[in-house]
Amino acid sequence: MRLDATGLLDTAKYIASPNYDERPPNTDINLLVIHNISLPPNEFGGDGVIELFTNRIDPLAHPYYQSLQGLKVSVHFFIRRDGTLIQFVPCNQRAWHAGVSNWQGRERCNDFSIGIELEGSDTTPFTDAQYEILIALTRCLCEHYPIQDIAGHSDIAPGRKTDPGPWFEWRRLSRCLNSHLVIRPNDNEPA
Repeated sequence: MRLDATGLLDTAKYIASPNYDERPPNTDINLLVIHNISLPPNEFGGDGVIELFTNRIDPLAHPYYQSLQGLKVSVHFFIRRDGTLIQFVPCNQRAWHAGVSNWQGRERCNDFSIGIELEGSDTTPFTDAQYEILIALTRCLCEHYPIQDIAGHSDIAPGRKTDPGPWFEWRRLSRCLNSHLVIRPNDNEPA
């Protein structure tokens, strides 16, 4: 895996999202935010997530999609259950994944973070293929940006968000990376 000067990854399929803008000047990218998503909820493999991040979701295709009408969101990376990696926004740009958020006293986490969505839900374990790609991607991002922390969406928006959920294996990620990063462990995760 290699990133180019704009933050595009050579091994990811690039599908451009219109939902991004410039990061504030002189802002270090030092946080990775892990999310989960499935559209329709708890269904995997369809195009709903791609359609959401590219503003093409059909509100009539599924009853849940009506609640997404007009939503303008994006993420840098999306890792499917089979390990397929899709990039929607170059890393040097600000994707709109965090919403109202705060990490260690800093608000507006979109300004200084890279968002990674895992195809999944709060009720389903993630796949080995997803962890393999997530670990490789994290290592690559840490080589190019001064990443210091990895947090869940639930950590930067407590009470508002629950992802990546109780099935995300924080200890597995930490063991595999074996690095200086502060990885938010899930206290309820089995050892």
